[in-house]
Amino acid sequence: MGEKDIAEKSLEAYNDVFSDIVNVLLFDGRSVVKEGDLTDAPVPSQYKADSGKLHEQVRDVAKYWMNDRVRLCLYGLENQTAIDTDIPLRVMGYDGAAYRSQLLDKPSKDGERNPRYPVVTLVLYFGMGRWNRPKRLSECVEIPKELEKWFSDYKVNVFEMAWLSPETVAKFKSDFRVVADYFVQLRTNKDYKPGKEVMRHVHETLQLLSVLANDKRFGLDMDAMTEVREKGGATMCEVLDRIEQRGISIGEQRGISIGKREGISIGQNRVVELFSRLKEQGRMDDISRALSDREYLEELLDDME
Repeated sequence: MGEKDIAEKSLEAYNDVFSDIVNVLLFDGRSVVKEGDLTDAPVPSQYKADSGKLHEQVRDVAKYWMNDRVRLCLYGLENQTAIDTDIPLRVMGYDGAAYRSQLLDKPSKDGERNPRYPVVTLVLYFGMGRWNRPKRLSECVEIPKELEKWFSDYKVNVFEMAWLSPETVAKFKSDFRVVADYFVQLRTNKDYKPGKEVMRHVHETLQLLSVLANDKRFGLDMDAMTEVREKGGATMCEVLDRIEQRGISIGEQRGISIGKREGISIGQNRVVELFSRLKEQGRMDDISRALSDREYLEELLDDME
């Protein structure tokens, strides 16, 4: 499994986050699914293609909702950063495999068949545009008029995260609230102003935002992460302040190094002043680029004159 896949799934794999997502999106924020009632479910399943070869399909995250030892439901989460026209076929494959696996469940000790349980998949779409592609199987296939009466349709639950209402975002109680709020703000304001909620899973939240939003700001070095863990959490304000200060520090050292190596007069104070100005203007992308692009750093310093 690649780093991108791991980053996408690590936050949602926590029971408090998983149950929060289900409760808000399916039950309007009511605490129907308790985190203590969730257990991990297998995410891979196999299918045989036309070639006869066995292939594997893997869900993003899946959990059983339990009542004591009885499975009430299998919930699955699928993350989408881009629209997938064939999502009804893909989700139907996941759900079909989950139902088929129930046929293989061994009877209990008294010979009773294990109760069958429903499978519910939530597709979390993080794109800025509306999902204007199929959400039903009937929208993916051409159905002859003569078969319309006999065709069994299949609906997919797609949730457009950037289009959630502020009222819905406020119902999230876990770190996923930070994620949802980020995408809603990015769509409505083209910018992000961090809130003051303390994140419980800081590293995983930042990883998810980094991957889904392709925003490289969300990263802390190991020393910073150790400090955050010892503290027991952090707000996004604190995290972004630390990232910005780290950028200024790195830029300062890099500017001095460039000056020594190339004979370019880039003083420490000038680099600090540049990064401070960029920070005030919200130009974090320029700071990130300047950290790795010497010519761009020099260009920004020239423009500052």
